[in-house]
Amino acid sequence: MADELLTTGEIDAAMADLPDWHRAGGALTRTMDTYDFRTAARIVDKVVTEAQKLDHHPDVDIRYGKLTFALSTHSAGGITSRDVALAHRVEEAAGHFIRSHD
Repeated sequence: MADELLTTGEIDAAMADLPDWHRAGGALTRTMDTYDFRTAARIVDKVVTEAQKLDHHPDVDIRYGKLTFALSTHSAGGITSRDVALAHRVEEAAGHFIRSHD
């Protein structure tokens, strides 16, 4: 079964549980502040494990102290439930490794 694009309403509902994520065109994006490059790499390593389980792979940009994920189902041409599922797993993987601005 092919992945189906989520409607705008479905995306908005899903993002209510992902307050740090944003919609950028046909992708869900999240930039997080990390303590350093090594910490960003540790988060990515954890996300790789989860991405493999879902057979769904994010676009990742690692910078010193910053880590950005972009999630899109390229074969469907936009955002699907697999992107939302992976966004939740990214949040779990990042856990205490990210800086809080509270």
